[in-house]
Amino acid sequence: MLQACEEDATLVSDPRSVTAVNIREIRRSYDEATKLPEELVAELSEVRSLAQHAWAKARTQKDFEMFRPWLERMITLMRRKAKHLSTPEGGEAWDALGNLYETGIRAKDLVPLFSSLREDLSSLLRELREDGKAPKASLLDVRSTKEQQRAFVQFVTSQMGFDYDRGRLDISTHPFCSGTHCNDVRLTTRFHEENSLDALGSTMHEAGHGIYEQGLPQEHVGTPMSNAVSLGIHESQSRLWENMVGRSRAFWEWLCPKLPEFFGEAFAAYGPADFYGASNLARPSFIRVEADELTYNLHVMVRFEIELALMRGELEARDIPALWNEMYLEYLGIEVPDIAMGCLQDVHWSAGLFGYFPTYTLGNIYAAQIYAQAERDLGDLSPRFSEGDFVPLKDWLNKNVHAEGQRYLAPDLIQHICGEAPDSSYLIRYLQGKLRPIYGLA
Repeated sequence: MLQACEEDATLVSDPRSVTAVNIREIRRSYDEATKLPEELVAELSEVRSLAQHAWAKARTQKDFEMFRPWLERMITLMRRKAKHLSTPEGGEAWDALGNLYETGIRAKDLVPLFSSLREDLSSLLRELREDGKAPKASLLDVRSTKEQQRAFVQFVTSQMGFDYDRGRLDISTHPFCSGTHCNDVRLTTRFHEENSLDALGSTMHEAGHGIYEQGLPQEHVGTPMSNAVSLGIHESQSRLWENMVGRSRAFWEWLCPKLPEFFGEAFAAYGPADFYGASNLARPSFIRVEADELTYNLHVMVRFEIELALMRGELEARDIPALWNEMYLEYLGIEVPDIAMGCLQDVHWSAGLFGYFPTYTLGNIYAAQIYAQAERDLGDLSPRFSEGDFVPLKDWLNKNVHAEGQRYLAPDLIQHICGEAPDSSYLIRYLQGKLRPIYGLA
């Protein structure tokens, strides 16, 4: 039946039509689900469960050798999986895995894209650390109750445009966004009483995911045309709201006067400039999920480069810790103190999620480029943000990103929206333009 649909010219003559897109994506999903032999699927499931248990124990005991045999076995399985999925034309084994998360992704495209960005990010980081003056971060230690924080982040995310009539906010150990369709979107976050603003960025991030989900075309629910494009595009929406909006000066000019409504006089000693500076600290750290906006992508690149070398057979599992530490010293200028804060910090490889990491940085690259196009179309958004008006941006994203469903693959969507291919220069210009003045270097 699927093949008959593919061969019917009346259905697929326009590759951007709803019908053609649904057929294309159903085929992709079907192939991914049926190409792997049953015995490989069973072995992957078993090893994944055991490897994650071994990883958790090894991380606690800071002992890489406890996990290494399971990692070696997982790497072997990933190579077999890539072979069965088939390497894209002109690509390599890693591409078959990367395509599970970002369709159309190629290592040969990512390497130059990331290499250029890595050099610029490392250079900017050195410049800020050696010549700049870091803003104060004392306001990050202000305490408040979880109830106060919940009311606060729900107010902010409502103002952003997340529709609580079609979604909700709950508490979890790790923030995430889930749901069943565009009218049932669930956000979760976490609160730390000793840091009143800790939940703000993560909740805005998840609300960005949620706004995307709520903006997908309702008339196509249950088909690929009502699904998000890719993990990278999804991440672009969360990072855009978290960073381009939530870390902007205009955002804090609007939000700062409203803090007493939620926290009383706890922040009375601080003004918008203080919050703007504190939310844009750039300092290298060991843990990816705790990294700031500038250094986060350097964490991702370490993982991608190691993963690519493993899949190419250029690196053995036993050599990962030493290489990891060398790269952290080179890229971030810090010495990793132990294995738990080094290559055992992520669950991804134990779970077989090879090919996943680049989607995080692609999301940041896409976000900067999409936001630049939004301002070209709408004009400077800062005056609107300073008044708490995020409707123009949300409506623009609804129209240009969300409503397209899976009509385009990620690179094609960027080309369609921005008139050019994905370009990392937008991200570095955005970071340079913001961080240099904050650090007194402009």
